[in-house]
Amino acid sequence: MASESPVEKAHDIDNDSITSLPSPESGEHLTRALSSRQVSMIAIGGSIGTGLFLGTGRALATGGPGSLLLNYSLVGAVVFLVMLCLGEMATEFPLAGSFSTYSARFVDEPFGFSIGWNYAFNDAISTAGDLTAAQLLMEYWIPSGHLVWLPSLFFLAFIVVINLIHVKAYGELEYWLSSLKVISIIIFFFLGIAVNAGGNTSHEYIGAKYWTLNDAPFVGGFGGFASLFVTASFAYGGTESIGITAGEQRNPTRNVPRVINRVFFRILLFYILTVILIGFDIPYNFPNLSTKSTATSPFTLVFAQAGSKAGGSFMNAVILTSVISAGNHALFAGARVVYGLSAIGQAPRVFLHTNRNGVPWVAVLLVASVSLIFFGASFLPGGAGQIWDWAQNLVGVSNQIAWWCIGVSSWRFRRAWVAQGRKISELKFPNPLGGFAAPAVVFSTTVIILLQGWGAWKGGFDKIAFVSNYIELPLFFLLYVVWRLVKRTRTPSLLDIDIDAGRHVEGPEDVANNEDIDRREHGKWGWAWKIYGLVA
Repeated sequence: MASESPVEKAHDIDNDSITSLPSPESGEHLTRALSSRQVSMIAIGGSIGTGLFLGTGRALATGGPGSLLLNYSLVGAVVFLVMLCLGEMATEFPLAGSFSTYSARFVDEPFGFSIGWNYAFNDAISTAGDLTAAQLLMEYWIPSGHLVWLPSLFFLAFIVVINLIHVKAYGELEYWLSSLKVISIIIFFFLGIAVNAGGNTSHEYIGAKYWTLNDAPFVGGFGGFASLFVTASFAYGGTESIGITAGEQRNPTRNVPRVINRVFFRILLFYILTVILIGFDIPYNFPNLSTKSTATSPFTLVFAQAGSKAGGSFMNAVILTSVISAGNHALFAGARVVYGLSAIGQAPRVFLHTNRNGVPWVAVLLVASVSLIFFGASFLPGGAGQIWDWAQNLVGVSNQIAWWCIGVSSWRFRRAWVAQGRKISELKFPNPLGGFAAPAVVFSTTVIILLQGWGAWKGGFDKIAFVSNYIELPLFFLLYVVWRLVKRTRTPSLLDIDIDAGRHVEGPEDVANNEDIDRREHGKWGWAWKIYGLVA
């Protein structure tokens, strides 16, 4: 089904419900300025944040080292499948809004509307949660009650300004902040091994003794294991944002597959090795481990065990920069989702407005405003810890819903592609796992969402735990029903789905970029350039 222009028009599911995508000529467009180097590090750093640095402590205390490792491994496998599904679509259609746009086109309008606004809300809450975490981190140096929230307001203003300047400014800040996180985790690897081998304040070999301590390795039985799904999902959240950045990447046909193929294994390496070391070096019953205090962050504890006097402050500073990076990333992603919803007629057109540098400034301010309102609740006495706890659960469940929607969209896209006489081999980046990946994502995320609230029923009904684990589901369904009833839309058949609109057509800049990369990687010093590409 051909469209008027594969670059300027989006598919019209109901002939009049999805509007034109903004074009460069309209003055309302995003700028393709993110390099492969920046996108690769954004994909890594975007998912390494408060979930890993602060959330793993509570996860260890709740489920023990065995549940921690198994749960993070299972969720990591699901995210890998999600990335393959998303990469296939994002390479073919590098559009603003990414999976919300794909959901509207390949499933139906209400589906895209629901996940789009759900994810935009998720990013706003995530930004607020990161600012709240910064408030908690500041208490490491500043006594509680002494305006510890003031630096968080400064951090919010800082990331808003960065996001309003230019996508290059956002990309470069994320590159260096993410680099710092990666370097710190690498240092943690070596330090954690040394601590386990006897390089600790007690000068004793730890080995695997914490894996057999009391109820370890599986604390709390199945309930303890299931409750970690939402924590792991919060920690891995942000990986899927590679699709959101596709609309502002240079040469997406080449760069998206390269990033998808490389980045996930790095993320999996960081996460799995990290939780293994945490499980071996920290006992699950360490005092106050389940609190949100930075003093009990597993990373801080390992540095303290090594006997470094400045270790706690150093790690706290690293976690603080991680929080700023995570908030910066969430604000960027939320603004692009709102922009994408506006581009397909599911948000007011005002959010399409961009400044002269191609930044959707109205959308940025909207997400920042919602974050500020949610963050305001942390000003109340004792509110910071509770707000961060709720933000972790809400964002974790929202991430799972996003992964589920990506799976459904990919499933429908592949079926439509084949139904309309196309071959899978014609795709720019065919999913290497074929048709297995999308159904596996849908099934696994469904099981995870249903099981993770198991602990809410154990030992009496926990209303707060139940609501925080499942409130996103009725909200998603409500958004779907409301849009369907108001717009009176229908779900298109596989033959009615437009698989041409918005497909990326390589231009002169893409060709020049390909030639430049090929010339460097196949020249005299080609091996050095390839190594540089992997490292950088």
